[in-house]
Amino acid sequence: MNLKPLGDRLVVRPSEQDEQTNSGIFLPETAKEKPQQGKVEAAGPGARDGADRVPMEVSVGDTVLYAKYAGTSIKVDGEEVLILKESDVLAIVG
Repeated sequence: MNLKPLGDRLVVRPSEQDEQTNSGIFLPETAKEKPQQGKVEAAGPGARDGADRVPMEVSVGDTVLYAKYAGTSIKVDGEEVLILKESDVLAIVG
């Protein structure tokens, strides 16, 4: 992926959702919930505070939980990724 986010933005690859429920029912694409977890693929340099940069708390490789309808979904190299602001990240899964 050749995408470099600016400021306090992140590129996140959403986690795949299960195709089947615990009881064995297969879910169509329209019935699946929007994922809220993913892996950080790229991170910007951080937000500006005057002439200084505020360092990012999230780094590349972290698995994060983010707000359900946060970010902008785009396709890069045929795969869907999200561009999020760092403030949309709720927690780092560790």
